[in-house]
Amino acid sequence: MPELLTSYLGDHAWAGHVFAVVLATAIVHWLARHFLHRLSGQLEKTRNLYDDALLEAARKPLAWGIWVIGISWAAEATGGDAAQAEIFEYVGETRQVCIIALLTWFAVRFVRFVEEHITEGTYGESPADPTTANAIGKLVRASVIITASLMIMQTLGFSITGVLAFGGVGGIAVGFAARDLLANFFGALIIFLDRPFSVGDWIRSPDRTIEGTVEEIGWRLTRIRTFDARPLYVPNAALTSIAVENPSRMTNRRIKETIGIRYQDVGVLEDVVGDVKKMLASHESIDHDMTLMVNFNEFGASSLDFFIYAFTRTTVWAEYHEIKQDVLLKIAGIIEAHGAEVAFPTRTVLLEEPEAVPAT
Repeated sequence: MPELLTSYLGDHAWAGHVFAVVLATAIVHWLARHFLHRLSGQLEKTRNLYDDALLEAARKPLAWGIWVIGISWAAEATGGDAAQAEIFEYVGETRQVCIIALLTWFAVRFVRFVEEHITEGTYGESPADPTTANAIGKLVRASVIITASLMIMQTLGFSITGVLAFGGVGGIAVGFAARDLLANFFGALIIFLDRPFSVGDWIRSPDRTIEGTVEEIGWRLTRIRTFDARPLYVPNAALTSIAVENPSRMTNRRIKETIGIRYQDVGVLEDVVGDVKKMLASHESIDHDMTLMVNFNEFGASSLDFFIYAFTRTTVWAEYHEIKQDVLLKIAGIIEAHGAEVAFPTRTVLLEEPEAVPAT
C-alpha cells in the first residue's frame, strides 16, 4: 500500500507544481495591482504626461503578462514527462508570441494616451497641434505593429529575409495598381508636414464647392463637416492640388459697407463722415492698429455714398455680427442726429407747364 501511494504521488507530482505556480501567479498579480494602485496615487500629484502614460499603458498588458507567464510555466510543469511532451512542445514559442503581442499592446496604448492628452492644456501651458500629434501617433503605431509582426513571424520560424524580399517585389506591383491610394497617402503626408489646416479648422476652397469644419485627417480621406451638418469626404490628393482657404486662422474680421444719404443732406455730409470716423476710432471692438477708413466715395444715382472700412478685434463669427450690428446702428444714429436720412432709390419727375392755347 505505501508503495502504491508513493507511486501515485510520483506520477502526479506535476499537479502540485501546477497548483504552486498558479497560486504564485495569483499572488504576484494581486501584488502588481496593489503596487500600481499605490503608484497611481503618487503620480496624480505631478503634471508629467509620460509617467501617467506609462502607468495607464501598463495596467492591462502587465496583468495579462503575469498570467501568460504563470500559465505557460504551469503548462511546462504539466508536460514535463516524456508521455506528455509532444502536447506541450509549443509552449515556449506561444509564450514568446504572447509576450511580443503584450509589449506591442503596451506600446500602442502608450502612444495613444500621449496622442490624446498632449493636445490638452492639462499637462502643459503650450499644448501640441492636434493634427501633428495625430500624424506622429499613426506613424509610430504603424511602425510598432509592423515591427512586432516581423518579430512574431521570426519567432514562428518564418524567414524575414524572404518576407522583405517579397515585400520589395510586391511593392512595385502594388505601386502600379494603387497609384490613387499612394497619391492620397502622400497627400496626407504633405498636409501633416505643411499644416495648411488642422482638425477643428473651418476651411473652404475657391476652386471647389468645399466648405466646412475639418473633423479628421486620415491617410486616404479628410472628413469635413459642412455647415448643414453633412459629412464631406475629400481625397487628400485633391486637397493638395487645389487652393484651400483657412478662415479659422484669420487675425481680424473686416467691416466693409457703403452707405448713402440724400442729396438734400449734402450740407451735413462732411460732419456725418467725420462723426462716423470718430465713433469707429473710439469703438472698443474695432482694432485701431489695422486700416480704418471713412470717406465720401461717390455721387450715386439717388444718394451721396460714403464707405466705412474697418477690422474687428474678434474673429468669432457670431461676435463679429454683433459688433457689426452695433456699428451700423450707431451710424444710423449719427445720420439722424444731423437731421439727415439714409437714401433709398428715388426718381424725380419734372412736369412742365403746358403752353397757353390762344383763344379762337
